[in-house]
Amino acid sequence: MKILLVEDNEMHRDMLSRRLARKGCEVVIAVDGKQGVERAAAELPDLILMDMSLPEMDGWEATRILKSDSATKSIPIMGLTAHAMAGDRENCLEAGCDEYGSKPVDFSELVDKIQQLTGGQLS
Repeated sequence: MKILLVEDNEMHRDMLSRRLARKGCEVVIAVDGKQGVERAAAELPDLILMDMSLPEMDGWEATRILKSDSATKSIPIMGLTAHAMAGDRENCLEAGCDEYGSKPVDFSELVDKIQQLTGGQLS
C-alpha cells in the first residue's frame, strides 16, 4: 500500500514513515501542502495522511484542491492535527477529509483507520 505522508515536522514524519514502512507500506513524503498536492497527482497513493497545519499551503487548502481534481478526488485523505479543539474534526471533514486523527498519533488507532479507509490489511 502506498501512503503519501504530508507532514512538516521532521520528528513526526520520521516516526510515522518508519512505523508505516514496518507495516509493509511504501511511504512517499511531502513537507508542505503545495508539495503534497504535487506528489499526490504524480504518485496517486492509496491514502494520504495530511497534517492540517503546514507551511506554503495548509492542509485544508491542499485537501480542497485534491478533492476538486478528478485524478485525486477518490484518494482517501485522513487529516491529522495537533489542535484537537472542538470543531477540528468537523473542519477536516468539511474540507474534504475522509477521516480525522489527532496528534500525538495513536499508531494502532491510525492503522485501524487506514485499513477502514482503504479496505487493505497492513502487516
